[in-house]
Amino acid sequence: MAAERDWRSFILEHTRLQAPPHTPELKLHLASEITPIWRMTEEELGELGLPPPFWAFAWAGGQAVARWLLDHPEAVRGARVVDVATGSGLVAIAAMTAGAQSALAADIDPVCEAAVALNAAANGVQVAFTGRDLLETPPPDCDLLIAADVCYERPLAERVMAWLEQAHGRGVRVLIGDPGRTYFPRQRLQRLAEYRVATSRELEDAEVKRTGVYAFPVAR
Repeated sequence: MAAERDWRSFILEHTRLQAPPHTPELKLHLASEITPIWRMTEEELGELGLPPPFWAFAWAGGQAVARWLLDHPEAVRGARVVDVATGSGLVAIAAMTAGAQSALAADIDPVCEAAVALNAAANGVQVAFTGRDLLETPPPDCDLLIAADVCYERPLAERVMAWLEQAHGRGVRVLIGDPGRTYFPRQRLQRLAEYRVATSRELEDAEVKRTGVYAFPVAR
C-alpha cells in the first residue's frame, strides 16, 4: 500500500537539495535528472496507482508565483494561504517565507506530504498539508488561494477555474501562475507580472518560459 512506503527516504534518495532557478532564496528537494525518476515512478510507483512525480520539479507557474510573493510580501503578510495542487510545496513555502500567517498545501498525490514536509523544514518554515481533493468541496475559508500549473488539460482547467472563480466571488483573493498553457483563460484575468523562467525541454517546450502571475479583476 502507498501509505506504508517510506516516502521521505524515497525522496531523499532520488533528489538533491537545490535552489529553483527563479527563487534562489529557497531550497527544494528536486530531481537532478528528469527522465530516470519519471521512468522509475511509472515502473515502480505506478503499480500503486500514483500520479507522475510532479513534486520532484519546480514548475514554471509555481516559480513565478513564488517569485511574486517574495517580491511583494505586503500581499501575503499575515494571510491564511491555501496552495492547491502544491507539488513540491514551493508556493506555500514562499508564502510563509514572505510572512504569511499560515499555509495549507493541498495535493491528492500522497508522496507530496513527505515532499512538502522535507522542503518546508529545509527552509525553516511550517506548512500544513492535506491530501483531500479540495475541488470536491466549496472553496476553503482563507485570505489567499493560489493555484499554479493547473491548466495543462481542458477538463482540469475548466474545473479548477470554475472553483477559483467561486472563491473570488466569496471575497477570497486568488493568484494563478501559468506559463502559457493552451487551456488557460488569460483573457478573463488581470496579469500582475510576467517572468522569464528558466526550465528544461524535458519538462516544457522551451528552455525559458514566459510565465505570468494572474488574479481575477477587482470589481469597481
